[in-house]
Amino acid sequence: MRFIILFLLSFSAFAQNSDFDKALKYFQAGQYTKSKPFFESYLKTNPSDALTREYLGDIAAHQKKWDAALDYYSKLVEEKPSSANYHFKYGGALGMKALSISKIRALTYIDDIKEHFNTAAELDPKHIEARWALVELYIQLPGILGGSFSKAESYAMELQKISPVDGYLSRGYVAEKQNDMKAAEKLYIKAIDVGGSPTTYQKLIDLYEKDNAPGKALSAAQKSFKIHNRNQTNYQIGKICAEFNIKPELGLASLKQYIANHSIKDGVPVSWAHFRIAQIYRNLGNKSSANYHINLSLADLPDFDQALEEKERIDAM
Repeated sequence: MRFIILFLLSFSAFAQNSDFDKALKYFQAGQYTKSKPFFESYLKTNPSDALTREYLGDIAAHQKKWDAALDYYSKLVEEKPSSANYHFKYGGALGMKALSISKIRALTYIDDIKEHFNTAAELDPKHIEARWALVELYIQLPGILGGSFSKAESYAMELQKISPVDGYLSRGYVAEKQNDMKAAEKLYIKAIDVGGSPTTYQKLIDLYEKDNAPGKALSAAQKSFKIHNRNQTNYQIGKICAEFNIKPELGLASLKQYIANHSIKDGVPVSWAHFRIAQIYRNLGNKSSANYHINLSLADLPDFDQALEEKERIDAM
């Protein structure tokens, strides 16, 4: 009898661990809908397990179910107020919830958002995400509600000490938001020199596009592609050529390569690439080719507003 009881207990424990392992596997693959029921099943027999509840909060956040995420995170913060990560996630969920409601109601969230982000930063002197959140928060808030470029800059300088590349990127972001494009350019270039990741190049490319400097944007994109060979950059190159009406042959070649090598990890749908190709052909005065590609774009996304507007321009040629 004792053997049977031990066997059943061990089988039950195996089943529970199996649920958690399956949930974790799906979660790490980004399959949150499949992950959720296994975490919930595991939680029924392990109701106090903090990690499972954190994962369920993360799933709710990914699904933009902010009330559910807040419910999980608030309880975790209450149980372990010394966790910087719990405060960061709770503050982040509060921020996203505030964006989903009326501006008047959102005002009541601001102090709590600040409190939890600041607490996360104080509890963990090396918490990069919390400091990025504070940079963003103090830039986005109006001055009357506590927004402050100087405070944003102070957190960016803290990032500089923790992670030089994040420091240069965040300081560049603060400069960009103050329309100091030269300072932002220098800081983003330093971020490339220190880190050189695709993200650092993308920040510089976006800045050049915003500053109406397509030649510089194209040069940075081509350099990024040469180093990282990412298909996403093919789309970026084509987009610049289409929007600024420069180097059409390069733009068409890059976009066609993007379509040929496309996978879901590239992010931008193929319909957008056809839209950009149509723009380039319209710029070249080639109405039939422009029409062909805009129709391919709309076949995939019939309600694609930019493509519908582009079709009107093509029809008017």
